[in-house]
Amino acid sequence: MDARPIGMYDSGVGGLTVLKEIYRELPEERIIYYGDTARVPYGGRPASEIKRFAREIISFLRAQGVKMVVVACNTSSALALDEARMLFKMPILGMIEPGVRAAVKESRRGRIGIIATEGTVRSGAYEAAIRRLMPGAQVVSQACPLLVPLVEAGKTDSPETVAALEGYLEGPRSFGVDTLILGCTHYPYLTRTIRAILGPGVSIVDPARHVALEVKEVLARENMMNPHKNGDDRFIVSGDPGEFARLGSMLLGRHIANVEQISVEDRTAVGS
Repeated sequence: MDARPIGMYDSGVGGLTVLKEIYRELPEERIIYYGDTARVPYGGRPASEIKRFAREIISFLRAQGVKMVVVACNTSSALALDEARMLFKMPILGMIEPGVRAAVKESRRGRIGIIATEGTVRSGAYEAAIRRLMPGAQVVSQACPLLVPLVEAGKTDSPETVAALEGYLEGPRSFGVDTLILGCTHYPYLTRTIRAILGPGVSIVDPARHVALEVKEVLARENMMNPHKNGDDRFIVSGDPGEFARLGSMLLGRHIANVEQISVEDRTAVGS
């Protein structure tokens, strides 16, 4: 058994969709969640920056004594996960592989769509992972740069968000996808609108639940599960803690209190 906390990070509140699933699957685990809200959104940034952010944040989480890290951000998973796994000697899980396995299983005709940030789409990580498991798959990807800022502003049901989604989903709908992967942890907050636009014939895959199941599997395999909750979760942000507490509480569905503000930008980030 291992009572150390699980570390998680995202550019903002999106990773709370993954945290909600981890709460459901692993209620005894203690969490340290880092939201890099001073630097959100990640999607349009170059890969070199995303990799630096990952080194900084994972170094910080390691210093807090975490036993593993969940990269609850698709952009970071696409661009920085491989390097992070080489640098840090602890289990580090990302978003892409669990989501792809679920989508391939769900797809009836092998026509799979991905909506994601610009960085995730540019990386081609989802397409490559899909074709490894389903070589004959037909895949379409759509970058959605407006969605993360809209979710971070709490505008999940606004007319502006509906209009943006209608535009972004036109390509996947015209392509005839039977399955759509929500390739950003912010997007599950928009699932109701996405379903309404695409209709009942398209399966929506949220990787968050599948990531939580993989976390559970890794902890069990490595004999690292916590037998009972031994302290409070910590929520840490690089930006405004009050705004994160307000919006995060609403999106997570439970009260987030005592959010800490810590910048990791200038800290030494070296793996070991």
